[in-house]
Amino acid sequence: MDTRTTKHVTRRRGQQLESALLEAAWDELVEAGFANLTMESVAVRARTGIAVLYRRWANKDELVFAALQHYRNANPVEIPNTGALRSDLIAQLTALSEARAGFFAIAAAAAFSGLMADTGLAPSQIRDKIMDAESLPHVRMIYQRAHDRGEIDLARIPAAVLAMPFDLVRHDMVMDLKPVQPERIQSIVDELFLPLVQNYQTR
Repeated sequence: MDTRTTKHVTRRRGQQLESALLEAAWDELVEAGFANLTMESVAVRARTGIAVLYRRWANKDELVFAALQHYRNANPVEIPNTGALRSDLIAQLTALSEARAGFFAIAAAAAFSGLMADTGLAPSQIRDKIMDAESLPHVRMIYQRAHDRGEIDLARIPAAVLAMPFDLVRHDMVMDLKPVQPERIQSIVDELFLPLVQNYQTR
């Protein structure tokens, strides 16, 4: 009688498999860098065949963009609700800065290590693909709550003004590759954003 134990291996499929592949690509990007990342190295890390990757992404550029988006979506930044626009913004910008500084450092390193040259995309296009409207849900919810409380009138304020605090914090993170200092965040909110908003409120 054969007493050997049969080893059952659970095959990953669908979304579970794709998540595992993207997590492997992110880990490879962090540890090896964009220049050294290959479809083969990601397949080895994910313990799968390279054909599995090519069925989903045509090349490593597409895979890296997908891995960046997957990491961001899998690690959302909590939306605060402090009861006031100023404190909501400071809390959100602080949380965004602390949670995303490392992400932007990895993304910027990839862009300047060959991702931009390989894809032929302009810097602004790379920025948009990496950020992919990162803060839009947060912007809408924070400002809508402030509007509902009567703090601001969204009909009077241009979209560029509403986006400005988030744009400045992201810019600082990309340039410095580290979290934005608390005093800088407070300055953006108190000295730049709120005076602009008040100007549009009184027109």
